[in-house]
Amino acid sequence: MTDAAVRPETPAAEKSTPAGGAPTAARTAAEASESRMDVDAVTDLLLGSWGHVRRQAREMIKDPAFWRIDGQSVAEHRERVLAQLHLLVENKAVHRAFPTRFGGSDDQGGNIAGFEELVAADPSLQIKSGVQWGLFGAAIYQLGTEEHHEKWLPGAMNLEIPGAFAMTETGHGSDVAAIGTTVTYDPGTEEFVIHTPFRGAWKDYLGNAALHGKAATVFAQLITKGVNHGVHCFFVPIRDDNGAFLDGIGGEDDGVKGGLNGIDNGRLHFDQVRVPRTNLLNRYGDVAADGTYSSEISSPGRRFFTMLGTLVQGRISLDGSAAWASAIGLDIAITYGNQRRQFDSGRGTPEVVLLDYGKHQRRLLPRLATTYAEIFAHDVFLQKFDGVFSGRTDTDADREDLETLAAALKPLSTWHALDTLQEAREACGGAGFLAENRLVGLRSDLDIYATFEGDNNVLLQLVGKRLLADYARQFKGKDARALAAFAVGQTAGRLFHGAGLRRLGQTVTDFGSTARAVERGLRADQQHELLAGRVQQMVADVAGRLRAASQLSPERAAALFNENQSDLIEAARAHGELLQWEAFTDVVDQLEDPGTVQVLTWLRDLFGLHLIEKHLAWYLINGRLSTQRGAAVSSYIARLCTRLRPHAQDLVDAFGYAPEHLRAPIASGAEAQRQEEAAAYYADLEASGKAPVPEKKPAKK
Repeated sequence: MTDAAVRPETPAAEKSTPAGGAPTAARTAAEASESRMDVDAVTDLLLGSWGHVRRQAREMIKDPAFWRIDGQSVAEHRERVLAQLHLLVENKAVHRAFPTRFGGSDDQGGNIAGFEELVAADPSLQIKSGVQWGLFGAAIYQLGTEEHHEKWLPGAMNLEIPGAFAMTETGHGSDVAAIGTTVTYDPGTEEFVIHTPFRGAWKDYLGNAALHGKAATVFAQLITKGVNHGVHCFFVPIRDDNGAFLDGIGGEDDGVKGGLNGIDNGRLHFDQVRVPRTNLLNRYGDVAADGTYSSEISSPGRRFFTMLGTLVQGRISLDGSAAWASAIGLDIAITYGNQRRQFDSGRGTPEVVLLDYGKHQRRLLPRLATTYAEIFAHDVFLQKFDGVFSGRTDTDADREDLETLAAALKPLSTWHALDTLQEAREACGGAGFLAENRLVGLRSDLDIYATFEGDNNVLLQLVGKRLLADYARQFKGKDARALAAFAVGQTAGRLFHGAGLRRLGQTVTDFGSTARAVERGLRADQQHELLAGRVQQMVADVAGRLRAASQLSPERAAALFNENQSDLIEAARAHGELLQWEAFTDVVDQLEDPGTVQVLTWLRDLFGLHLIEKHLAWYLINGRLSTQRGAAVSSYIARLCTRLRPHAQDLVDAFGYAPEHLRAPIASGAEAQRQEEAAAYYADLEASGKAPVPEKKPAKK
């Protein structure tokens, strides 16, 4: 396949927009000189491995009963969302991950795919259902044994037992290992005593805790025979059938939040609350009647991460949900931008469609390319998750890879969603600020996704540590001669890049020709080299600076790590971006339809070059790009935007959303009707001979 970055053909638009803004550029693929992509086929690619489940979910949420109603009070919104949960149960829409003997289908990947689609209905509905079945129910299923499944899973599944997932504390969020709530075993009564010893140990931000929850899966430090065996999970009833707290349990409502106000988030605390010994969800650790602790996993650290790893689906679902929320925002903004007109050329020409402006293309099309990359990467991620949790590929290495993927991709997609929804809002002007057009509501609701299931920066630090470990693993068992050879190679590499030799070579090769710079430096293989090389060098640089840590005191070693923390997180972010680019490229490489190949290759190139432009300072400082080739990156992004502009509507139509999913009047065709009405009015006025003469007549052509 010929790479789009070196295609000699002219851009897709037949004519470029001339100075003054006259609307002569092609606005649709049908008008353009290039063949158009197969929209239905691209929809199938985007919906991914569980496309049939996504379609089922989308058909279900066409029912207005699932839609958010703007302007409701917090109390009304909460009750509406609770009623919607019962509708999900009736539609058998939330049980796919559970065993068939309980009415599920043992479909791990399909469960996540269906859950993600609920973001188009109401993110509050999505997250409250995630609390009930993806956290509370999943904790019983993944951390409990057959006895627990038989006892509590049916009630969790049919909503007879609304539940909270009590892990996060006011004083400890992402640092779960340090939570303060304790559970101490009493062998005399064969009970666990749950206690919150100080205010910072209150369980906080818990969905279902403020109002609807009857039980909670509580994470606490397990203490027996005077030994703390670390964090374990317990099933704890918290309210009676009348909604009153049980003895020893108290709580508060978190109140109005910045978004997701259909969820009753609240706080819980415990004062010497007793539960039976069998309420310990003991798949990975158990306490005998006499208080003896046992576990098949001897390492406390490995046991802790194994238990938390069983709940990784939360991060996975947030990654996909955020990507599809970005798709909704871009669908609305690009559809509106294809219809809304603003400003003429000053020569009496019709006003210009927003998406014909270069700046409008620049602000939306790279974000569209990123959203495609995220959706394609998410499907690979989801396949990995399904393989592990179905048992087909459930090894320690696979679980470690899955956790690393979750920590790498969830931050990128959730940050991107916030950025994209804000840009889409601004791109729609005042209309984007109206609640009816959904962009401000989605932006508010998704704000918390950046810290849900782990703060994004903390997650990226986990990725960075994995990258360092993999880097160090290369040298395990190597003799001094091999290490010396590697050191020489590193030195040569630094000379080659840092001293500017490669940069000088690029400048000489590219001298006098931006086109040559594009051809030689921006093709797919060069994009991959630049993106992968950045990750490799950043990890190597951090590893080199941290090498001395093993010889330092714990205090100095911690300080040294802290000095390099920001660079490590940036390396992890670069790693996630590389994974997304590779996933996008894998999809492009399997395409056959020429028009689809052409358009998606341009879009992939736009994503890759956008990443390189974003980090251009790094590439210049480290000698990876010459100044001329760096300038060519930005100029070629503009060319790609021009090429993609006629295909923009096809690209958002391929997301597969119906009007019932977007529910934004500005994306409904109403704006096009307004423009046609205005044009007809002025045409009739001109034809009538009654049109007023402008004070300043347009210049003669």
